[in-house]
Amino acid sequence: MSQISRRTLMGAGMGTLGLALAGCTLAKSEAAAQAGDFVTVDGIDFKLKGETYRYVGANIWYGAYLGSAASFGDRDRLIKELDDLKALGVVNLRVLGSSELSPLINSLDPAFSNKPGDYNADLLTGLDFLLAELSKRDMKAVLYLTNFWEWSGGMVTYQYWTNGGNYINMNDPAHPWPEFADFSAQFYASGAAKQAYYDYIKMLLGRTNSISGKAYKDETAIMAWQLSNEPRPGGSDASIKAHVDDYYGWIRDSAALIRSLAPNHLVSLGHEGLMGANGQEEIVIKAHEHIDYLTAHIWPQNWSWVDKDDLAGSFDAGAAKVQAYIDAHIAIAKKINKPLVFEEFGFPRDNINYDPGTPTTYKDKFYGLIYKAVEDAIAHNTPVAGSNFWAWGGAGRALHSDHHMLRGETAYVGDPPHEPQGWYSVFNTDTSTQSLIKTHAANLINIKSAS
Repeated sequence: MSQISRRTLMGAGMGTLGLALAGCTLAKSEAAAQAGDFVTVDGIDFKLKGETYRYVGANIWYGAYLGSAASFGDRDRLIKELDDLKALGVVNLRVLGSSELSPLINSLDPAFSNKPGDYNADLLTGLDFLLAELSKRDMKAVLYLTNFWEWSGGMVTYQYWTNGGNYINMNDPAHPWPEFADFSAQFYASGAAKQAYYDYIKMLLGRTNSISGKAYKDETAIMAWQLSNEPRPGGSDASIKAHVDDYYGWIRDSAALIRSLAPNHLVSLGHEGLMGANGQEEIVIKAHEHIDYLTAHIWPQNWSWVDKDDLAGSFDAGAAKVQAYIDAHIAIAKKINKPLVFEEFGFPRDNINYDPGTPTTYKDKFYGLIYKAVEDAIAHNTPVAGSNFWAWGGAGRALHSDHHMLRGETAYVGDPPHEPQGWYSVFNTDTSTQSLIKTHAANLINIKSAS
């Protein structure tokens, strides 16, 4: 619609004036309707189309990879995965929106960025396709823009590109924990590394979708841009103390940049919560000062809350720690008056088996625990707004008996290349787990209608 100036209105006859005013009203109505299609924050609630927005979500880091028309993609599979997820009631997907080609062991190849300023057109088009398909299904995406960990290149790779080629590998015996985390946290003080990261953000958020023709900044299928996957201020307490101010500054500056480029989208940190800050609540609170909502991740086996060799005997004690972690983050969200999403949670199959079709007794018990906690929290009007399980494996299958994904392979599952393929995946044959997801989605609708 052409713009109507004050001069046009003053020179118009009454008939023309009436039409002009009607046009103004229509334009405002269209703009308001469009604005309502973006997810917003109102205190402890998300809002969408004038209603409180709560959701069942999944992680599918490889969505843009499947969406590519290149040899590493599979658009038919992506369409089927999205249809299967939507049928379960999953309407929110957390997806990798950046990866960095890296010398790090177990990192992704191809990647969105080959080096600073050199971006992979095939993967960007894959992201275009994913967003266009999400829009068709009225689904939302949370896109994370780098990684604290090694599997997608991440912050260590940004440093490698800009510090003369220095890096260390995660789980390198010569650099035991927490040396990798401490190294990764040096990113926040590196002007050159951060500039390469900012340049990528400017490119991506300034992009126009080659499939739909829609500017990314106007894409209603995007709920939020997430600064990183699990960005920690450091690993050791000494590293956290040394880097935390630079960490806060990176969060502030990155959030401001994203808001300047895509003001209709939310800004998320992608944080694990207390476990990502060595238990320091004040760090979690200050890290979310410029962020729209709080996130928490829950990993009982990774954090040794359950014994992998005795899931039956250790489950109840682990479940108590999970509930305490949930309660602690609800309390933090209340303090900062922002919504809370449990955007990663995962549990192994029985006997730490990785193959589809093997039992999921304790995985299902864990999912049931998380979903009941979410439902109870919503029923009691707490800041909890949703969850994203980790992760959808769908039709993907490990190609090797050791369940290790080799560099460049494309049989994507929910587990990234640094983890055994099938460890935390929900496969399309996992009917009992899928039944829990579907029931939870139905329960959320009923809670919304009753509240």
